[in-house]
Amino acid sequence: MLQDTLADALTVVKNAERIGDRDCVVKSSKLIGNVLKVMHDNGYIGSFEKIEDGKGGLFKVELKGKIIDCKIIKPRFAVTTDKYEKFEKRFLPARNMGLLIMSTSQGVMEHKKAKELKIGGRLLSYIY
Repeated sequence: MLQDTLADALTVVKNAERIGDRDCVVKSSKLIGNVLKVMHDNGYIGSFEKIEDGKGGLFKVELKGKIIDCKIIKPRFAVTTDKYEKFEKRFLPARNMGLLIMSTSQGVMEHKKAKELKIGGRLLSYIY
C-alpha cells in the first residue's frame, strides 16, 4: 500500500540508477511531474514522458547515471529566506553540491532559485 507517492517514485528512480538501468517507470501525479521537471532541468535525469494506462498514468523516466542519492524530507519543514543555509548543511553533503527541492507559492523549484527570488516554502526532497 502506498503511503507517500513521491517517496515511492524517488525510491524507484534511485534503485534503478544504482543497478544501472537506462530508464524506469513511476506512478504519475502532478507533484511527481513537477519534481521530475526540476530534476530534468538540473541535469540529474534525461527526458520523461507521461504514459496513459487507464488508471492514473505513469511516467517513463530516462536515467543518466548522475544520481548518488535522492530522498524525501519528512516532516516537510517550512523554510524562510534566512534558513536556507541551515537546511543545506543538514541535508546536502557539501557546499554547492546537490539540490533541495521545495514547494513555494510560485511552484515547485530548487532552493537556489527560491533563494534568488527571496521566497520561502516547504521542503519536499533533496538530490545529489
